[in-house]
Amino acid sequence: QVQLVESGGGSVQAGGSLRLSCAASGYTYSLYCMGWFRQAPGKEREGVASILSDDSTTYADFVKGRFTISQDSAKTTLYLQINSLKPEDTAMYYCAAASSYRTTMMVPDDYNYWGQGTQVTVSS
Repeated sequence: QVQLVESGGGSVQAGGSLRLSCAASGYTYSLYCMGWFRQAPGKEREGVASILSDDSTTYADFVKGRFTISQDSAKTTLYLQINSLKPEDTAMYYCAAASSYRTTMMVPDDYNYWGQGTQVTVSS
């Protein structure tokens, strides 16, 4: 089992920045990929970015260079740096982890471990 705990969310004004963190514990050595998802009220959960154990990354098109996913060398802490925040970035942000490759690693069904989420609210 793997446990994931997110932190770093908050309320910011448009144009601001946030750095989200996700602490992983348990059988982290078994993880192949970690990712960030977000879900706004009334919308489906969508992939934001993912990172493999070899540090290769994938980003959603809407990120447009504003988001950066990274992980520490021990592969136990995942980060998401978000710059130039927009009101449409308001959502609950979730950390996810997968023990094997499935499809694109940018859809929820590709992951078998989830955190509880951290809220990001951006005001105009």
